[in-house]
Amino acid sequence: MKHVTILTTGGTMAMTHVDAARGAVPLLTGADFLANVPRDLADVRVEEVGNLPSAHFTLEHLWNLSRRAAALVARDDVDGVVVTHGTDTLDESAYLCDVTIDTRKPIVFTGAMRAASDAGYDGIANLVAAIRVAASDDALALGTLAVFNDEIHAAREVTKTHTTALETFLSTEWGPLGRVYADRVVIARRPTRREVIPATRLEPNVHLLKLAVGMSEGLFEYLVDVVGARGIVLETLGGGRVPPWWLPAIERAVQVGVAIVITSRVGAGRTVDHYGYAGAHRDLVNAGCWFAEGLSGQKARVKLMAALGTENARAYFDNAG
Repeated sequence: MKHVTILTTGGTMAMTHVDAARGAVPLLTGADFLANVPRDLADVRVEEVGNLPSAHFTLEHLWNLSRRAAALVARDDVDGVVVTHGTDTLDESAYLCDVTIDTRKPIVFTGAMRAASDAGYDGIANLVAAIRVAASDDALALGTLAVFNDEIHAAREVTKTHTTALETFLSTEWGPLGRVYADRVVIARRPTRREVIPATRLEPNVHLLKLAVGMSEGLFEYLVDVVGARGIVLETLGGGRVPPWWLPAIERAVQVGVAIVITSRVGAGRTVDHYGYAGAHRDLVNAGCWFAEGLSGQKARVKLMAALGTENARAYFDNAG
């Protein structure tokens, strides 16, 4: 029987309604989860890392969680790890594990959209599916995963797409890797594994800005000149475009050593185009920006924080989108 360790961190999955709080708060423990998990899935153990809404997570929480998952999958007596996590920032925590942990063993994130006191609580169903994946040989060497609604998604690709829907976690460009059935785990495609970043820390002074029509570059300049940002991720327009009045500020930031990473606000697809007007993709290439390989803005920030925790951050980003 496979050995799976569950790391619990809180989130809606651990929440139940409390009258005094006038809403749901995280109260359920690992023992509560174990009591509802079938014994024939795996030899399941639980470690309680925390019990917080993921909106309360700090970078220290994020880093420590990834280091604990890394330590567990390095052990001979652990075949897979499941992380229960709030859905607000789950894609960031999962992607940090994916990009910093070099392992063939499954690390599987899951959570719930409904609290345990709500009708139709989805937490246990998602947890059971995640354990099945973590204990499956078919899930080896897929990188870190997210499992919701019996769908298996790559951490690099998955994102939360709806504030309340049960089917909120989707891989908008390529779709799920596979599905969990009652009798087996089916993997329909295997993603190309990218490099693992040997980060020793996360650089905290990294920021994320989303561009919109007519937007001033003032906040960008504030981050460079006053905050002293080490890195800034720009969710640019379309396939990697900015208003022309942003170009001088971007060029100056690169010249003073700020890592400027380009992604798109669209939500899927690489940053690339064939335009020749000012502010188009080629101007960002010529300015010395780095490109985030189709990542969302929040994941590009996670990657940049990890990369800046190494001796050669530049090596982990594309030259031209």
